[in-house]
Amino acid sequence: MSTSELIPHDRLAPALVAATGDERWAEFETELISGGKSNLTFFLRSDAGELVLRRPPTGKLLPSAHDMGREARVQRGLAGTDVPVAKVVLHDEGDLIGIQCYVMERVPGHVIRGELPEGFATTPAEREQMAYAFVDTLAALHAVDQDAVGLGDYGRPEGFMARQVRRWVGQWEASKAHDVPEIDELGRRLAAAVPTQQRSTIVHGDYRTDNVVHDADDPARINAVLDWELSTLGDPLTDVALLMLFWRNADEGQLSLIPGVTHLPGFPDRDAMLERYAARSGADLSDMGYYQAFAHFKFAVIAQGVSARSKAGAMGGQDFGDLDDEIQGLAVAGLAHL
Repeated sequence: MSTSELIPHDRLAPALVAATGDERWAEFETELISGGKSNLTFFLRSDAGELVLRRPPTGKLLPSAHDMGREARVQRGLAGTDVPVAKVVLHDEGDLIGIQCYVMERVPGHVIRGELPEGFATTPAEREQMAYAFVDTLAALHAVDQDAVGLGDYGRPEGFMARQVRRWVGQWEASKAHDVPEIDELGRRLAAAVPTQQRSTIVHGDYRTDNVVHDADDPARINAVLDWELSTLGDPLTDVALLMLFWRNADEGQLSLIPGVTHLPGFPDRDAMLERYAARSGADLSDMGYYQAFAHFKFAVIAQGVSARSKAGAMGGQDFGDLDDEIQGLAVAGLAHL
């Protein structure tokens, strides 16, 4: 499916003009941003500047997934807090391009995936600043009063972890290509040992270094947190555990879907990041083994979904290859945490 079919200009352009008050949005170009593995993200470019549009992938969607309204709502709620977010320009339920979407301002800075930009965070001190800004921003998110920002009904925090385990077991059953005994065993163990939840906060659900915009001139500053698709109210330690999964130490291999930079010299290791989060948040991290096991399980299921959508041609032409070995490896590593 072509970009013009994914983003019909004739219907979107008048809405952009109305939302921005700028007639120059009557004509614009679109570019699919590579790297998105669930919802599709596009740059919109005109003489007025740049905006970003997010929409679900093509093809059959799993239940409750890809809700653009939730992404737009949480970013609007967090505007004005200590959590930097992009300004939402418009949200549409499907009238404009035939499916839910929203448009936000493009925030300047670096989105860092597989390598550091040339000249950015070149010293150990700058890399430490970059890392601690990243984890401090997560602690800031978890400190937001959800009721005060109009997000008190954004999720159901009671029984959150038990529901999360059930949800991701269900997602696995809906998307798996074949049985993986290690995944099944990990799901069973997680369901049988859910810890008592310490507190309930807004959780991001997919917090990693390529889902934030780093300030191009200051490694100690984050300009925006992106990709709120999995956000809700729940247990903040699920965010910390995913951070730990994605934060690869120097002696570890990279995740093929999430190439990172944290293995490079000068970045604090995983233990230092945990200590920083604990100091900033006051959280008790004694149950992190369980949460890290869950992070491995969740990401294995996400990887299976990516694989299934890629093979079905629903990822805007992106091909992520055969992920079977990585999915099994994640399950094995998750079991080691329990």
